Formats: sequence, structure tokens, C-alpha cells
Amino acid sequence: MKAGIHPEYRDVVFQDVTSDFKILTRSTLSSKETVKWEDGNEYPLVKVEVSSSSHPFYTGQNKVIDTSGRVDKFRKRYQK
Repeated sequence: MKAGIHPEYRDVVFQDVTSDFKILTRSTLSSKETVKWEDGNEYPLVKVEVSSSSHPFYTGQNKVIDTSGRVDKFRKRYQK
């Protein structure tokens, strides 16, 4: 590997802004914000919109779309 061309791989805290879920993991992402973690160290904070804590697939709150009802309404409206 060439030296100096790869991003730094370090510990980062990801925070789900919708559910306030936080996880400490490793990443190459950088951030100007920092947060103090449970171990007393400060880590860069990356805010995300969706995580396993808020995604409908993982929470079991899947929404079922009634496509058959929409198709019937469309056909009824434009049957002429």
C-alpha cells in the first residue's frame, strides 16, 4: 500500500437524531463535533437520519401499501 493516500480509520460515535440511539464503531468519516462516550474518552460524532433503532424494517413497523385499492380506483376513474 502507498503511504499517505488512505483516510484515517478511527473510533467514531454514530448518533441517530430521530431516536437518540448512539453506537461506537470504527469509520473513516470525520466530523467537527465530538461527544464524550461512556468510557470517558471524546470521539468524533456523526449524526445520521436512520439507524437500526429507527428503520421500519428493524423496528417491525412496516407499512403495507394497498396497491390493489389504488389500481382499482385508477381503473374506475379512467374507465371511460
